[in-house]
Amino acid sequence: MIEINNMWKRYGDSVILENISARVAEGEFITLVGASGCGKSTFLRMLLGTDTPSQGQILLDGKPIADEPDSDRGVVFQQYSVFPHLTVLDNVVVARAFADSRFGFLFGARKRAAIAEAEELLNIVGLSHMQHRYPDALSGGMRQRLAIAQALILKPRILLLDEPFGALDPGIRADMHELVLRLWRQHKLTIFMVTHDLKEGFHLGTRLWVFDKLRNDPQAPNAYGAGITYDLPVGACEPELLEEIDQSMTATDAVVDSL
Repeated sequence: MIEINNMWKRYGDSVILENISARVAEGEFITLVGASGCGKSTFLRMLLGTDTPSQGQILLDGKPIADEPDSDRGVVFQQYSVFPHLTVLDNVVVARAFADSRFGFLFGARKRAAIAEAEELLNIVGLSHMQHRYPDALSGGMRQRLAIAQALILKPRILLLDEPFGALDPGIRADMHELVLRLWRQHKLTIFMVTHDLKEGFHLGTRLWVFDKLRNDPQAPNAYGAGITYDLPVGACEPELLEEIDQSMTATDAVVDSL
């Protein structure tokens, strides 16, 4: 489904990502881990189409991926992308309206269909009892469920999650894990999820990608970018290797914090 060929990303003289190549089949769930600033979110933005490779290409079904977001790709960020002046139900409906109308409004049968679709999704994510409330009445976990419903109403083939659970308490995060896994199976999504939590990354999905630099120059720290240093099938990794990856991420974060 997705083919990444010799992809690089540079900002000026700084190399963020270098020479990444990978293939992803439809229905896979890829979790991305790595130290802060290693390019995970940049990679996600290039999949979304809000950023483009400096070199190389990303193909979707054998064709260059669209260089702007479309209905094939839904995204959920850590910061909840909800409209505070709209009810929970209207927040989901408006996502459909923006996709189907130049002006963000639906009328008649199209509006009724969008409302019915939104109500069904809210029931799936466990928010039907809150559909007439406003976002300020929701907990953090509920707002994240709302953001997921917003993304799913467009029926994307690819769902991009950028640290969606980082701000949630552990108990709520566990509930969100189960929700995302259930939605992944139910809607047959292809998912890419960025996380700083190695255990979370290894618990979810089918493959774990570790982003890190293969080359380092202390005199020119921005001369080289990160690549995929590990591509691991979830559940088939020795504990010693996970410990090695965790220590490497921690050490890199410590260096970044000291700069």
